[in-house]
Amino acid sequence: MIFSPYLKAGDTIGIVAPARKVCREELSFAIRWWEEKGFRIVLGEHLFSENNQYAGTDRERTEDLQNMMNNSDINAIFCARGGYGTMRIIDSLNFTNFVLQPKWICGFSDITALHSHINTIYKVATIHAAMPISMQENRLQNLETLYNTLTGEALVYTCEPHLLNRTGYCKGELIGGNLSLLYALSNSVSDINTTNKILFIEDTDEYLYHIDRMMLHLKRAGKLRDLAGLLVGSFTKIKDHEIAFGSTVEQIIREHCATYSFPVAFNFPAGHDDINLTLKFGANYSLSVQDIGTVFQEEYCF
Repeated sequence: MIFSPYLKAGDTIGIVAPARKVCREELSFAIRWWEEKGFRIVLGEHLFSENNQYAGTDRERTEDLQNMMNNSDINAIFCARGGYGTMRIIDSLNFTNFVLQPKWICGFSDITALHSHINTIYKVATIHAAMPISMQENRLQNLETLYNTLTGEALVYTCEPHLLNRTGYCKGELIGGNLSLLYALSNSVSDINTTNKILFIEDTDEYLYHIDRMMLHLKRAGKLRDLAGLLVGSFTKIKDHEIAFGSTVEQIIREHCATYSFPVAFNFPAGHDDINLTLKFGANYSLSVQDIGTVFQEEYCF
């Protein structure tokens, strides 16, 4: 796996919007916070463009991200927000210069399309983290873990125990992201390889039966069979029908993992919630799930 150079004061962060549209006011807090940390901020030319729900046309969003990847003065790229749209531009991007001079791409949710594509095809590590649009509303902890990750600190996280956790210990490369996106990317060139990996999943605004269908698909596709471990993040705003599905998200996930023996840790604070701790996809982690709680830590700091 290729690891981009870590950041230092004076480096430049580019901000683009490969999915849903944003306005300048929504990003003002994040821009100010990172500038106060000593970084220079460069905005994509079409960052505040609008095309229905998108931040500009597919061509404009592609152009902004391509320019940031090609620009040797840019040290990291923040995706302003998620929503939907990244998959529409992923096949139009040219990663030749990016691989020669990699830089950290940061975001989550719809940005899972970029994580999976880059990790799988180009073997470049990326960062799953809070995005500029939500940095003011989220906990300061989100910003601090992103800053620490970008500047090279190997973070250690601890979580409270959960009744449905499956205890155990494993090591492996971290992959994953938003469950709906992983499901949508299945059997494409951007599909993840889960063998001997630690898989992280999270989601929001889905029906319980959708969660069941997606987990069942992962199982039938062999994505769970050879996992080293499973890290389950936030599942928020989950919906049900008038006739109840009958299982919680945690019960659904545990049911589809019952055939296997890898450790499973629930309620890791990352995803669509106030706390969205930073994760480094492509890095090696250890996962220790015990009755007293979970410890998840990066094994190597490159």
